[in-house]
Amino acid sequence: MSGQGLRGDNPACSPYSNGPYTWDQHVTFTAGLSGVNTSGSVRYVDGTNGASGNDGKSWTTALDTIQAGVTAAGAKGTVFVAPKAITDFTGDPTNYAEVVIIPATHYGLSLIGVSRGQTQGGLPQIKMGSGANALVTVRAAGCLIQSIGFDGSSSTGGGILLDDDYSAKTAFGTTIANCHFKNCVGSAANATAGGAIQWAAVGNAWQVLINNCRFYRNVCDICLIGTSNTAPQDVVIKNCLFSGSAASTDCNIYAGGSGFGGGLVIDNCSFPKTPALGTTDLFTEITCTGTGGTGILSNCVFGAAGTTTGYGASKASASIGTTIELCNNHSNAGLIVREA
Repeated sequence: MSGQGLRGDNPACSPYSNGPYTWDQHVTFTAGLSGVNTSGSVRYVDGTNGASGNDGKSWTTALDTIQAGVTAAGAKGTVFVAPKAITDFTGDPTNYAEVVIIPATHYGLSLIGVSRGQTQGGLPQIKMGSGANALVTVRAAGCLIQSIGFDGSSSTGGGILLDDDYSAKTAFGTTIANCHFKNCVGSAANATAGGAIQWAAVGNAWQVLINNCRFYRNVCDICLIGTSNTAPQDVVIKNCLFSGSAASTDCNIYAGGSGFGGGLVIDNCSFPKTPALGTTDLFTEITCTGTGGTGILSNCVFGAAGTTTGYGASKASASIGTTIELCNNHSNAGLIVREA
């Protein structure tokens, strides 16, 4: 093991049990692991100081676009993305104005932002400003997207698309963590058409984890659909703060159409306000209308007034399928119980 800036109470020596140790610079392990547990290539992206002709193998030779980093990293690779230097001081970061595709060949790829906090100013942000494509499309299994900001202003493709057709492309096993989503909308201004994180219309994309993400002013925060192939299954959504801007949001979590197959877990999340965009009949924080789906909603807090607005199969606040169990959820009216 080698590294610079290694500090600890005692010198590091085998079996390295006399720490703890901290590193203030990049660490490279002799087994070829660099920064994260990966056996693939590592590439660095810096939209301010990088260049398209660089090899991306260090910060000093960083690439200038995220897609170039993804393409170069390959399967099981890791792409580190630095925020661009903020130059206009208007409250919106300088953006990576591109759409990114993780192709089917790049299974196990990690796309990681160099974060200074889970805010717009602390994350590298992707924002096209126009166009109808998702900002990031996942077509490979087992990928990680972490600490990236997504701003869908003026575009209609949504934030992250899990594009899985069970044939030439897949997105099962995706993890999305510590990301920020703002102003994301699908092909139309209603929750059924997509939003910040969305499944393809054919569904699929099982075993997905969405953890510790922040959502703000999205038409739909998570659009979990499946209509023509298999319904998504084993989807875990936890520790998330959902959009609380009622006039800008149609639904926080939409599991409609064929919805979900089973194993939908929504745990320890906050739903500040009942959405009221009103472009469809979805005025709900959570809509679970799919048939046969099972799961649990637990340890969540709601801004709506509990039993006054309802948490049943077809209620105004949260339309929750009867096969979804409720456990330890609260609103400002107290413990939430299901209403028929």
